Amino acid sequence: MIEIGKYNTLTILRDTKVGLFLGNETEDPEGIHDILLPNKYVPNQFEIGDELTVFVYLDHEERPVATTLEPYILLNEFALLRVNYVNQVGAFMDWGMEKDILVPFKEQARPMEKGKRYLVYLYMDEKTNRLVASSKTNQFLSNDHLTVEKGEEVDLIVSHITEIGINVIINEQHKGLVYKDEVYDDAIRTGDRMRGYIKTIRPDNKIDVSLQKLGYENIEPNAQKILDELKASRGFLRLNDNSHPEDIKTVLKMSKKTFKKAIGSLYKDQLITIKDDGIYLVSQ
Repeated sequence: MIEIGKYNTLTILRDTKVGLFLGNETEDPEGIHDILLPNKYVPNQFEIGDELTVFVYLDHEERPVATTLEPYILLNEFALLRVNYVNQVGAFMDWGMEKDILVPFKEQARPMEKGKRYLVYLYMDEKTNRLVASSKTNQFLSNDHLTVEKGEEVDLIVSHITEIGINVIINEQHKGLVYKDEVYDDAIRTGDRMRGYIKTIRPDNKIDVSLQKLGYENIEPNAQKILDELKASRGFLRLNDNSHPEDIKTVLKMSKKTFKKAIGSLYKDQLITIKDDGIYLVSQ
C-alpha cells in the first residue's frame, strides 16, 4: 500500500514521455495505484524493475505524485516551518515541495504571518483527503496512555516557552514540561530538538522532564565538565558552595544543586580543593 506523506520504496514499472510510473507489483498487480515520477526527478541511469525510494504527496490537482525532493516534515510528524504567504484560505508554508502546505485558519493556534516560523503537525484531513498542517499541536498529543517511564531517555521537541518553563513534545506522542529553573541554555527556541529524561510522572499523568541525567548518573559528566573548565581557566574557578546560582549557571550551565554534587565528587576524589575564593585544580 502506497502511503501519502511518507517515503515509499517502489518498483519502476514503465518509462513514458511524462516520466516513470512506479508501483508495487506484489500488492497492486493490476497497477491501479501506479504513481508518476515526473521527468525532472527521473535518475540519469535506471532500468525497468529497479527500486526507487521516493516521497509521495499530492500535486496541484490533488493527485498522488512521487518526487525525489526531501520534505521538511512527514505525515504524522512535527516540524518548524516558515510561512511563504497568507491568503483568504489560510497560511501556506514551505515544506520542501513545489506546492506549499496549507494551514487553514481554523488550525492556527494564533494568526500566522508571512516570513515567520511555526511548529506544526502534518496530517491527512479526512474530510478533504488532503495533506494539511496545524499549529494546534496539543490535539495530536495525549498523556492518557503513557509509553514512557521515570528515568527514561527520550526525544524532545520544544513546542513553546512560557514563564513557567519549556513545554516539550515527548517522542512525538506526549506533552511534558521542563521547569524554568532547570534550564541553563538561553539559546533554546521553539522547534529545537534535543534529548531529555523523564523526571517525574504525576498522578494525573503530567510529565516533568529534565535535560540532564537524573541522580548519581548526573554527577560524573558534570564533574568532568567542571574539570574541563578548570583546565581551561588555569586551574581556578571563582565559584564555590556559597556562589549565587546565577553565577554558576552563567559559567557552567548547570544548577547549584548539580554543581555542589559535582564538586563534592571531585573533592572526595582529591581532584580539587575548595577555598573561600573558589575551587582549585589539584596538581597531578
